Amino acid sequence: MGQIILKNIRIHTNHGCLNEEKLIGSDYRVDLKVKLSLEKSITSDDLSDTVNYVHLNRIVKEEMAIRSKLLEHVAGRISDRIFKELIITEKVTVKISKLNPPIGGDVEAVSIKIKRKRFC
Repeated sequence: MGQIILKNIRIHTNHGCLNEEKLIGSDYRVDLKVKLSLEKSITSDDLSDTVNYVHLNRIVKEEMAIRSKLLEHVAGRISDRIFKELIITEKVTVKISKLNPPIGGDVEAVSIKIKRKRFC
């Protein structure tokens, strides 16, 4: 078992329940960890034997561009697409952080994190 990790994907988009968030948006950070067998790619040195991190980054950016009220919903969509499009993926961890959230205090970020595994 191995991991492919994309750390600190930065995106500006408009998730949230408040009207202000819909209009002006916020800055987000996404961290993604995908678990899969890397044994074949270790010996083959062939991109088709692993998960392309460019594909992972594209999934994150496309799903983050679709407005949702809850970050949990966005994270679920990201993991669903990874399982659907990247068949060799066994487990996915998605962490989404809203930077400087509008919650009436000096808070660097609020985050949600989900861990999901493929069902047979």
